[in-house]
Amino acid sequence: MPIDLWEKYKDDMTEDILHRMRLTTSNPHLEIGVEIYNEALILIEDICLTMVNKMLTQLGMISPNRSMHVAFNQEVQRELNYDRDELKETVRSNIPKMNHNQKSAYDTIIKAVNDESGGIYFLDAPGGTGKTFLISLLLATVRSQNKIALALASSSIAATLLDGGRTAHSALKLPLNMQINENPTCNISKTCPMAIVLQQCKIIVWDECTMAHKKSLQALERTLQDLRDTRILFGGVLILLAGDFRQTLPVIPRSTAADEINACLKSSNLWRHVKTLP
Repeated sequence: MPIDLWEKYKDDMTEDILHRMRLTTSNPHLEIGVEIYNEALILIEDICLTMVNKMLTQLGMISPNRSMHVAFNQEVQRELNYDRDELKETVRSNIPKMNHNQKSAYDTIIKAVNDESGGIYFLDAPGGTGKTFLISLLLATVRSQNKIALALASSSIAATLLDGGRTAHSALKLPLNMQINENPTCNISKTCPMAIVLQQCKIIVWDECTMAHKKSLQALERTLQDLRDTRILFGGVLILLAGDFRQTLPVIPRSTAADEINACLKSSNLWRHVKTLP
């Protein structure tokens, strides 16, 4: 039966796909998972459709998940699908508009991205200081180099102000029971579409980070280290946090002011690694 042959030889059939994905993600330790098996089934079904015009289910096989395949490819393309010429023109025309502090922060971050030195930075940005302008220019610069820059925000309103922005909870699949989970991680497997983005991205910008629970940042670090198979801080990805601690801190249901302060990012053991930008 075809299904028996598939179960017996599926690991052999997916060797080339696994090799390609290891090269794509620069992760030589990537293992075969559901998504890679699915890619193999799609290739087999495409051949069957060409040769005999039949789906795998008509041949006694399991059907591949085409939507998973689309998501697998679209997630990376979403982060690379920018007009580089337009972005370069945006950068060229807006760099002269920056003030001294903005230019200093911009040069620091771009140098760190180009040097691939990683690290974690905090942009202390009260309202009206041009934070969104600076972040947008940083994102445009990195993306104009055909690199992945992930734009996150703690609230959906803040996310809409960033090109390609999305909420941290939806993008990182952060657990909802953050307070009671001692060592939370993002719900992202090594072979899922978002994992590919996190493995390839050069910078992660997290706006309104001051509203996030400190364990959110810790979950991101554990996940990046796991996905990139390294113990380096945040897996070597440059993290840019932005926000204002004078505004809203994490909201902890049925808690005291002390609980909220304990939940804020400055109470995290990762905060000692943070370099504050002017």
